[in-house]
Amino acid sequence: MPESGPRPSLAQALLTALLALALCVPAGATGPLPGPVRAALLRHGIADTGVAVWVQALDATSPHIAYNTERAMNPASVMKLVTAFAAFETLGPAFNWTTRIEVEGDISAGQLHGNLYLVGGGDPLLSYERLWKLLHRVRALGIERVRGDIVLDASIFDLPFHDPFAFDGKGLRPYNSGPYGALLHFNTLHLELMPGATKGDPVRIVPHPPLRGLTIRSAIATDDGICGNWQHRLEASLKSHKPGVLLELSGRLSLACGPRSWSAAPMPPDRFSEALVTGLWQEMGGRVDGTVRSGTEPTRQTSLLIEESSPSLAEAVREMNKWSSNVIATQVLATLGATDQNTRDVLTSGANVVKERLLASGIPAEDLIIENGSGLSRHERISANCLGKLLMTAWQRPFMPEFVSSLPIAGLDGTARNRLSASPARGQAHIKTGTLEGVRAIAGYVLDRKGRRHALVMMVNDPAAASSLEAQDALLEWIWADR
Repeated sequence: MPESGPRPSLAQALLTALLALALCVPAGATGPLPGPVRAALLRHGIADTGVAVWVQALDATSPHIAYNTERAMNPASVMKLVTAFAAFETLGPAFNWTTRIEVEGDISAGQLHGNLYLVGGGDPLLSYERLWKLLHRVRALGIERVRGDIVLDASIFDLPFHDPFAFDGKGLRPYNSGPYGALLHFNTLHLELMPGATKGDPVRIVPHPPLRGLTIRSAIATDDGICGNWQHRLEASLKSHKPGVLLELSGRLSLACGPRSWSAAPMPPDRFSEALVTGLWQEMGGRVDGTVRSGTEPTRQTSLLIEESSPSLAEAVREMNKWSSNVIATQVLATLGATDQNTRDVLTSGANVVKERLLASGIPAEDLIIENGSGLSRHERISANCLGKLLMTAWQRPFMPEFVSSLPIAGLDGTARNRLSASPARGQAHIKTGTLEGVRAIAGYVLDRKGRRHALVMMVNDPAAASSLEAQDALLEWIWADR
């Protein structure tokens, strides 16, 4: 017999849908967006459909706000939280990388009669200063002259081809550098810029570290006016130049800026490492009869001279998250991939390890897409629900202190140092930020004014995403106020 009226369940569903529509809440959401957040989004013309927000007190059993949380979105550099969690879960915060110096042949009268091998272990933090100490130890152990070659072995990582220009055409920017098994000094050349005394004077350039075969030609001139976004007024280009490469710099730097530090990645990681070792070895008085080149250690013919352990994974993750280092993130992902025994490249294997680790921890990562683990990608995707559950899970792990302390503190340090600077919530939020064209995201923890801590995620994928900073800061302040 047909029913005379709508079934109660249908009426209830209709009422729920109407209420959700009235509050601009997607189906399945928990609670509307806070008023200040919605107002800021509306002011900048950002559509609700391009926003996901997840907020939960750490002592609660469900989120207070869950808005668009099932939609897989581009998180930009917030993806580094996923890489960090999986690395801590898999390797532990005390894990470190090992770089070895192996020798082939006898050492006598200050000479090594054979090749010297620097065997990379994937260390993302092997800086110029640490490399200097490592090579100084080689000298102290009686090697002044290498009668063969100095060989850099990066074979620990099986990597796909990396085009640094592929993402945004700015292949000389360090953030576009790829991973490398024998990575040195983050594959980064630092340029200290010092304006002249008056407008039109040349800007003095001091490069660091020394790279053999690199010539720098600068046409950067001193300018007047405000400093502003000074980096956008500088350009760098690369040209062939026997016997190496020529880095040409141009643009203007205002007197108001004072001394500034600029960075470039003028060579791919293998050539950069070769150039750095060549320059440093010569700088400390060492000689090599052959060349400094990339290659593979013949393990049966060499003997160990030195082992160099890196700082801990916790320190690497702190550097990665505080300053959003893409190259550290890809090195960590490659390290995870190297723990897998299948034949795929280490980035693909690393992405699989991450996903498997999250799923095993009860984190809903079915829609997770990882390309390089850094967030510098148009393809990476994660839901706010997945990120939120990851934050809640991380809080319960033994590595929680290392995980949280790696996040920038809003208004105080890292990439969040300029956030909430005039707000009473300044210093109360540990947040990872992420920005790409059309993407702006934050995720982390906020301590409210009553001493209760909350996990939060906010991702915006919208053409006007760059303007969503106001809405994100409004969310942080709303959580802090515990309204």
